[in-house]
Amino acid sequence: MRHLGILAHSTEGAALSFLSFCQEGFQRRGEHDHPDVTLDYIPFGRSMPAWDAGDHDAVRKTLAVSVDRLARAGAEFFICPDNTAHLALERPGPALALPGLHIAEVVADQAARDGRTRVGVLGTSYTMEGTVYPRALGSRGVAFEVPDAEDRKVVNEIIFSELVNGLFTDESRAAYVKVIERLAARGCDAVALVCTEIPLLVGPEHSPLPTLDSTRLLSAAAYDVAVGLRPFPSWRGGSEGLTR
Repeated sequence: MRHLGILAHSTEGAALSFLSFCQEGFQRRGEHDHPDVTLDYIPFGRSMPAWDAGDHDAVRKTLAVSVDRLARAGAEFFICPDNTAHLALERPGPALALPGLHIAEVVADQAARDGRTRVGVLGTSYTMEGTVYPRALGSRGVAFEVPDAEDRKVVNEIIFSELVNGLFTDESRAAYVKVIERLAARGCDAVALVCTEIPLLVGPEHSPLPTLDSTRLLSAAAYDVAVGLRPFPSWRGGSEGLTR
């Protein structure tokens, strides 16, 4: 089995990724068993000034430090359970120390397998207004929708004021459900939960649309790599090798 490295960039999503990866092992291999896994986390707050300034290259350098540390800890490949971080990871720069699975590629592959034609995307404003998901979904012939400006503001504010701090309320869940309802009314046949904390707030049982849970999809894909059921990744940051 291959040793997985988890490149954490926000607390709750990384914790969910770690748990769901281990749980894949418990379900498939038996009690208490899973491939080796190491998590590295440079506190999210240290990157926020660069995010606020739009300096994705600076964020990439910070993330690369974590990948280096994962490699030194013995990890053979990595995942980053933070969709927004992929805006930085896709920036050009030196090859990362380990190959990794790209979260948007995993989510878009699942959307295509499910036969989705128009997917609504919920995440941070950086992700909803960025290029990662339009590219990944569009390359598979899946249309991309984001909420309108006011709904994007609501979704983003809940993420940064509540979800990344481990706060999950019925009021915020209801607000997200209304946003998803409006995406459904625009013709979406699924919603991608592409802030890794959102699945902790909105489960399939709450959503008016079928959900694509980026956190758990990525963890399941990483498990498949670790046990040899999925090809070993070759992506080492930048845009090289991503589906166009």
